[in-house]
Amino acid sequence: MRIWDPSIETLDRVSLRQLQLTRLRETIDRAYHHVPCYRSKFDELGLGPGDFRNLEDLRRFPFTTKEDLRLNYPYGMFAVPMKEVVRIHSSSGTTGKPTVVGYTKKDLESWAQLVSRFMTAAGVTDEDIVHIAFGYGLFTGAFGLHYGAERIGASVIPMSSGNTDKQIMIMQDYRSSALVCTPSYALTIADRMEKTGIDPATLALKVGLFGAEPWSEEMRRELETRLGIVATDNYGLSEIMGPGVAGDCLERCGMHIAEDHFIAEIIDPETLESLPFGEWGELVLTTISKEALPMIRYRTRDITRLHPEPCRCGRTHVRMEKTRGRSDDMLIIKGVNVFPTQVEEILFQAEGCEPHYQLIVDRQDNVDSLTVEVEVNDQIFFDEMKLQRIFIQQLEKKLATGLGVGVRVKLVEPSSIPRFEGKATRVIDRRSR
Repeated sequence: MRIWDPSIETLDRVSLRQLQLTRLRETIDRAYHHVPCYRSKFDELGLGPGDFRNLEDLRRFPFTTKEDLRLNYPYGMFAVPMKEVVRIHSSSGTTGKPTVVGYTKKDLESWAQLVSRFMTAAGVTDEDIVHIAFGYGLFTGAFGLHYGAERIGASVIPMSSGNTDKQIMIMQDYRSSALVCTPSYALTIADRMEKTGIDPATLALKVGLFGAEPWSEEMRRELETRLGIVATDNYGLSEIMGPGVAGDCLERCGMHIAEDHFIAEIIDPETLESLPFGEWGELVLTTISKEALPMIRYRTRDITRLHPEPCRCGRTHVRMEKTRGRSDDMLIIKGVNVFPTQVEEILFQAEGCEPHYQLIVDRQDNVDSLTVEVEVNDQIFFDEMKLQRIFIQQLEKKLATGLGVGVRVKLVEPSSIPRFEGKATRVIDRRSR
């Protein structure tokens, strides 16, 4: 099993923690002296760079949130002069002002190295042809994977997103061996290939590198079966770096976090108290190598848990499980917390269900309700009503058992739920309408 940088990825924990301590001291000092927002936050708590003496002291420092970036829009969180910023990316800004991120030349070099690291862990080599079906632009995903793949020495097809028929034609003709996109778009590609009678075995695809949205282990198995690939997960977010924060190795027992660049914590999203390894909570990340945009204890809102044991692959960095979803996307139905990925796991195990669904949240008489709309195959959809009712009752029972709350199931015909080229929209919340 190949490792991109064995000297760092297999480093013993004592040496790794010392490296983190050294880099974190430099980061806190840079943030305090060059970012007014951090200086104000630290001063308010009576803290300064001198108060950071060991890694445990990090918990005394304040959190950073997306709101901090919006309040300091566009460049107020940068720790270097603009003449040193050589790349600017940002979020879509669909819920307000976009969050703006910047990179120095050294930041971009680190980014490419980190992506090369997780792509190598997923099995990509300099003999691969990497097909990137992320949208290019201000979104960090496409560029991150692009330069990481080139650093490995792989050939890169900068296809961008959309036009699924052309995507498939290019994969056939150009012999793409690695596919980069969201898992939901990979599913759209698989659907289209099936409809047009294209056998996945005729393609050269061997690995999928999927990210940018939560997805379940059942989805992984679905994609592997239908596309004939090894499906790997990777994690990142623009505010921290973009893709490259963590990624699967071929053992696929959790994504390795690049701990020489990021310090990970898990907190209770309600109490904000730190949680131990193995407990589910919100992931908090601190950058310890970024120059342009240092982030101290950034609340990602992503729900996961961490495992510190060394992996069978030989890597020693802590591993994070697939994210269940975001703390601010979590549905609370009659007092029970529900994540879309939990629903997905159950639906994908039910024979007759197609891998496309949406969750409709509504409120009637001050009581929240959840309806799961799921596509089913033609046989079930056109079955007699009695058999349909039995199928629905069985599915509702499985969901109630798995989720801990009753939900309504509505069967819809194949291809009636929207397909997505980027991140899938799984939840429609009608409570505020």
